[in-house]
Amino acid sequence: MLVRETLSVVLPSSTGMSTTIATPDADETCAYCESRIFAHDPICVRDCEADCGSPEYFCNYACLSVYIEENGLTTGDACEWTPGEQDCC
Repeated sequence: MLVRETLSVVLPSSTGMSTTIATPDADETCAYCESRIFAHDPICVRDCEADCGSPEYFCNYACLSVYIEENGLTTGDACEWTPGEQDCC
């Protein structure tokens, strides 16, 4: 059985927090679609605004993207932009 051990880790750079990163179990499933993550291109994500708690694993960026969208995780987390405005963020 071939197990890919490389994971992408998304951590906000401004937190200054450290965390231990370990390779998940071979049978770990995607937080969105429940597929086995190592059958794809796995991604590990932690919420470091809440103590860098337990990681969430996704089998690929598509599942992560849909999970973010369906849970409204970007609402209020970006600067405001008005098209045509001269001074942008």
